[in-house]
Amino acid sequence: MTSNTTESRVLAAIDERRSRINQAIDEELPLKTPERLYEASRYLLKAGGKRLRPTVTLLAGEALADVEPASRDYRAFPTLAGAEIDLMRAAVSLEVIQSFTLIHDDIMDDDDLRRGVPAVHNEYDTSTAILAGDTLYSSAFEIMADTGGDPANALAAMRLLSSTCTKICEGQALDIAFETRNDLLPEEYLEMVEHKTAVLYGASAAVPAELLGADDEVVEAMYQYGIESGQAFQIQDDVLDLTVPSEKLGKQRGSDLVEDKETLITLHARQQGVDVDNLLDTDSVDAVTEAEIDEAVAELEAAGSIDHAREKATELTERSKNRLSVLPDNDARGLLEDIADYLIDRGY
Repeated sequence: MTSNTTESRVLAAIDERRSRINQAIDEELPLKTPERLYEASRYLLKAGGKRLRPTVTLLAGEALADVEPASRDYRAFPTLAGAEIDLMRAAVSLEVIQSFTLIHDDIMDDDDLRRGVPAVHNEYDTSTAILAGDTLYSSAFEIMADTGGDPANALAAMRLLSSTCTKICEGQALDIAFETRNDLLPEEYLEMVEHKTAVLYGASAAVPAELLGADDEVVEAMYQYGIESGQAFQIQDDVLDLTVPSEKLGKQRGSDLVEDKETLITLHARQQGVDVDNLLDTDSVDAVTEAEIDEAVAELEAAGSIDHAREKATELTERSKNRLSVLPDNDARGLLEDIADYLIDRGY
């Protein structure tokens, strides 16, 4: 389990870099004409967010370059060959892709809120939200293309960003297709999670390795670190959806179960003979009661399904941390290990 000291280190590392990331977002995504489009594009970015993925990018760069914290200049960051790149632009590019996916996800899921504010399609309108997401998508590539450095390294980073976006779309398509299946296998679920969620963590860790000119072995290790920790992150989200009070979650506890979304928990429960489809009598998030959720969770706990998910998340996390052995032994590497632990030990 992550100690309070480790959690404090992670949050402090994120806080230290967040203000610089936010400033860079303003610089890289200025308001332009038509203003409504660019206001909508920046809306979720301005609404907040931990900035976890760009923090991973910056830390991965720090770890690879073995840079002392006091000498960090992300806008003129040393590559392994001695040249300089704008690593901050790469970090912003990945956060912009994250925002693009959130806007389109909210439209497809018809969600009302995101980060405590109305979803973009509610604050503006659906057509503007679609255009805002598309604008962010294309802007991310423009930003990544302007990081400087060796052209071959830049091209490799752009290819990784492009394949990441394709896989995110594939993951979303799989998620939709899985809604009509009750014969889903755990391996298929993990593949969907890898595509929909984990690949952006993989890119966040591997893009700086590409830009800095690391060996292929290092690039792959960093990518797998992000994939495995990203899968663990999503599994922890599935656990939290059932075990954290609604007021702390910011949404109805058990909403995934109410909406019949398959998770590693429900798949394991099916294998144990639990009638998952009839755990709840309602398919309305507004109508379900806390008592009904408690009863359903108790049955899942009795089947060992929640513990099974926690164990899988822990296994993935340990594997992800082992990938970091390719890095120099420095504070940034230690923080990347701490972040992997934090992703599965966070309370919400």
